[in-house]
Amino acid sequence: MIEVVAELSRGPVFLAGEALECVVTVTNPLPPTATSASSEALAWASAQIHCQFHASESRVALPPPDSNQPEVQPDSQTVFLPHRGERGQCILSTPPKILFCDLRLDPGESKSYSYSEVLPREGPPSFRGQSVKYVYKLTIGCQRVNSPITLLRVPLRVLVLTGLQDVRFPQDEAVAPSSPFLEEDEGGKKDSWLAELAGERLMAATSCRSLHLYNISDGQGKVGTFGIFKSVYRLGEDVVGTLNLGEGTVACLQFSVSLQTEERVQPEYQRRRGAGGVPSVSHVTHARHQESCLHTTRTSFSLPIPLSCTPGFCTAIVSLKWRLHFEFVTSREPGLVLLPPVEQPEPATWTGPEQVPVDTFSWDLPIKTGEECEDSHSYEDGETP
Repeated sequence: MIEVVAELSRGPVFLAGEALECVVTVTNPLPPTATSASSEALAWASAQIHCQFHASESRVALPPPDSNQPEVQPDSQTVFLPHRGERGQCILSTPPKILFCDLRLDPGESKSYSYSEVLPREGPPSFRGQSVKYVYKLTIGCQRVNSPITLLRVPLRVLVLTGLQDVRFPQDEAVAPSSPFLEEDEGGKKDSWLAELAGERLMAATSCRSLHLYNISDGQGKVGTFGIFKSVYRLGEDVVGTLNLGEGTVACLQFSVSLQTEERVQPEYQRRRGAGGVPSVSHVTHARHQESCLHTTRTSFSLPIPLSCTPGFCTAIVSLKWRLHFEFVTSREPGLVLLPPVEQPEPATWTGPEQVPVDTFSWDLPIKTGEECEDSHSYEDGETP
């Protein structure tokens, strides 16, 4: 028996373009007191990073696979196929690297090997949606003599940041930004440079604050004004907004706002369509705020963006966008007053009306958390739903 342990030195989350470093330790777990006949012989071990794509058959209509490019020896037990037995298809992979050949381990002996590979920049981000899934894995294959291949899969999370795909590393390492308080080896300078550059670009994109105001109206008149200071956010940030109902001519009884992602399959791959031929989309709510707001002049809300979510992105098959989804409940009676009279000639018991005729309507405001499709719609200041 052989034990294989893979340890990622920097955790399981990476930016596309970063170098993944892994230490693979192979151990013969038998006690050292065992006889020499208990030695284990390994023919080879190899490692490879790949992205596995899986689509829901009920939502996505994929073209048939290319029959001119059959899989190489799919039934062979001696060929290293990292995606063997996985659902879907492998859409991206790095060249396989051999860790060792002809290794013999005595009882209690172990050896460690280093694996390093740059994550491809042209791939999609890690994503588990209702229509499609993009899953990255580091697969380590090992074969004992006269035995089938055994695979060890390590899941990864890959984030894609806009603007880093075409970045070239500086030729002079001295000009790369670095912290004088941290010791870095030669292999970690490029990773540090890329991480610092990504942090700078995220900070520059998300630190711009400018008040955006939107007039909210229904068929009866103005309900209020919504204000937000940012339209681009980082994962882990809070989306903060204010709602001014004091200037409205229509009484708002209740409102709710949800932070949602909209997963849309591209038209050429859409299988199911809704009413009127509009492609159906999938919405997932990540945070929600609801409030009864009759006689409320001004209120606010804060919705956190989970760190575990995927920023907006767009591929040839699917796009993911973020939005704020509002739902309003308003009164049909203009100038609705549900307070007791200020002055009464004599003590009396006042009760509000048992029924109030209401209307409901919704409004969607797109926001950005990362890479988005270039044709995504953004509302201008003052635009009403």
